Amino acid sequence: MRKNYIYIVISLLLIAVSTSCSQEKKQYRIGVSQCSDDIWRDKQNSELKIGAYFHDNVDLCFAAAYDSDERQIQQIDSLVGTGIDLLIVAPNQVSTISPAIDRAYDKGIPVIVFERKTNTKKYTAYMGADNYEMGHLMGEYVANRLNERGRIIEVMGLKGSSPAIERHNGFREAIAEHPGIQVVATLQGDWTEPTAYNTVKQWLDKNKDAAGKIDLVFGMNDRTAMGARKAFEEAGGALPLFCGIDGLPGENGGIRQVMDSLLDASYIYPTHGDQLLQLAVDILEGNPYEKETNLMSALVTQDNARVLLMESEEIMRQSRHLEQLHEKASQYLDQLGSQRTLTFVALAAILLLLALLAGIYMYYLQRARIQDERTRMEREQLDFYTQVSHELRTPLTLIQGPLDQLLRTNDFRTASDNARELFTIVRRNTHQLTALVNKMLDAQVGGTVTDDNAHEETQHVASPQSAGNVKPDEDAPTVLIVDDNADIRTYLKSILQGKYSVLEAEEGKSGLDLAREHVPDLIVSDVMMPMMNGLQFCQEVKKDLISSHIPVILLTARALEKHQIEGYESGADAYITKPFSPELLLARIDNLLQSRHQLKDLWGTHPAPVAESAVQPAVAPAPIEDAFISRFKQMVEERLADSHLSVEDLAAGMGLSRVQLYRKVKALTGSTPVDLLRKARLSQAQRLLQESDLTVSEIAYQVGFASPSYFTKCYKDEFGIVPGEARKS
Repeated sequence: MRKNYIYIVISLLLIAVSTSCSQEKKQYRIGVSQCSDDIWRDKQNSELKIGAYFHDNVDLCFAAAYDSDERQIQQIDSLVGTGIDLLIVAPNQVSTISPAIDRAYDKGIPVIVFERKTNTKKYTAYMGADNYEMGHLMGEYVANRLNERGRIIEVMGLKGSSPAIERHNGFREAIAEHPGIQVVATLQGDWTEPTAYNTVKQWLDKNKDAAGKIDLVFGMNDRTAMGARKAFEEAGGALPLFCGIDGLPGENGGIRQVMDSLLDASYIYPTHGDQLLQLAVDILEGNPYEKETNLMSALVTQDNARVLLMESEEIMRQSRHLEQLHEKASQYLDQLGSQRTLTFVALAAILLLLALLAGIYMYYLQRARIQDERTRMEREQLDFYTQVSHELRTPLTLIQGPLDQLLRTNDFRTASDNARELFTIVRRNTHQLTALVNKMLDAQVGGTVTDDNAHEETQHVASPQSAGNVKPDEDAPTVLIVDDNADIRTYLKSILQGKYSVLEAEEGKSGLDLAREHVPDLIVSDVMMPMMNGLQFCQEVKKDLISSHIPVILLTARALEKHQIEGYESGADAYITKPFSPELLLARIDNLLQSRHQLKDLWGTHPAPVAESAVQPAVAPAPIEDAFISRFKQMVEERLADSHLSVEDLAAGMGLSRVQLYRKVKALTGSTPVDLLRKARLSQAQRLLQESDLTVSEIAYQVGFASPSYFTKCYKDEFGIVPGEARKS
């Protein structure tokens, strides 16, 4: 075998010399993903490197997973990520590595599966020996070696790997044909010597009486067999025979182990890295190749291994080695007794520690449960007193508010002294009751709520006024009242009528429909309502394109600071607690309506001398309003030349009705859509007069006016001069 190896190397060197002057070829990057790192794979990697010497356009990238599925998956993905042209992979297990192989194949990268199989069909070629045949031939050899009678142990390779599965199947089917052979145990290994050693040692510790009755141990590779041998050697007594698979040359290879009588037999499991690399190059260069390549293998026994070793020297060296192992085994047995005692003590300490940790954990878990229960009870208590607050403050509002209104009427001024005194007593006691309710609720929930109305003195009553039933002007702002209490709605309407147009809704959903349909100037809403509460209603109003600009006042009995924060976080513009002063409500409404004039001039239609006097927005528009105005402005500018463009067309383009568009634009800019359209046309006309050579008539038509004369009239009304004078200036 060594001569053949040397011959291969010399042949490859000759090929390299003969092709050294060849033309420059395309460079290829080949990734090699090995499932583990051992002498078998070291040999294969060396052969791959030697093969690469004769293909100067090939660059190899090696990765070893050390029998870890997760590491091999990561390494395959990493190799693919570096831009390899071809992947050579020996899968750790049959199924777990398949997704990574599939990903590489799906990206158009050729894949060669070597030595171990996978359950995916996404590969370009496979090269490897017949593992089933190896197991079957080894089973027949074992039966013949034991004269078809004996007790054997089988030590498996890595669970789930294709060589382990196929070798096991072949071995057991061959053994099944010889009833005199009994498989005492099938132990699970992972191809490594330490794992095999530990697995067999554990079995020997549990079956000491059976240790001397084992005739042969079959390890699925030489390292597994050697690990099993070491376990038996440490156990003492007569050793069984040991057989493995790999048959590697070298100092620590299976052939030398057979020569040294460490193994009774092995099976040559060929590496053929040079042949593997040639297959990869053929695939990359588009040459013909075989999709399935089975490598030849052969059984190694004492008969054909001894020709490579001088018998006497090997026996002496093996004898000295066995004596050293025997001495070490005796020392290990002496130490085992004391180590067992220390192990029991350590185990007891660990159990005590675990019990202590479990106790501490249960203690803190119980504390956490108590805290959760306390939090739940506090939340339920807060909800209860919030509901009580609502139920008490609402009737107080309906008593105190109308009473204050009565005290401002002429009826009160003309009433008898006795009646006036009775009214004053009722009002004073109403305020005292309000203060008492506030103190009670504050004591229960720990709040710091104050109510200015509760401490108002009777003599501070404003001069009597009467809203009466005065009908508001047609241009009066519209206020939408949303409250599930009909009396509250009636009371609020009595405060607002005469100055505002009033709409009513008895709960949040119907209120939202009215807000979208009529687009009021302001909304006054209760918080605690069925179906949709005031916080949800406010959020819906603020996120809707049609109603987002509408100020919302939350009018509620929820007076805690926490509740007010929730109200403002929902988008409310003001938060007034019950009972409330009518003057306070009217002042808040008036202030909010004045602050909503955000945009006055979208197109800067003023002449240059007065451009700086353009009214600026009082407050910066919210993002949704800003988006609305930008969209409206864009639509107008895109259709500026269309003389037939109407408000209905603009509303349809914005997805609104004519009324909704009118109210929305009016609320945001202070101008009607018609006014803005005319200003946009005049602004564009002013720019064209100053920057172009077009005639006045051409400009009039270009900016959407049906006639030049009407354009001239509108221009003079807007700027105070006719278009011709604007061009001269």
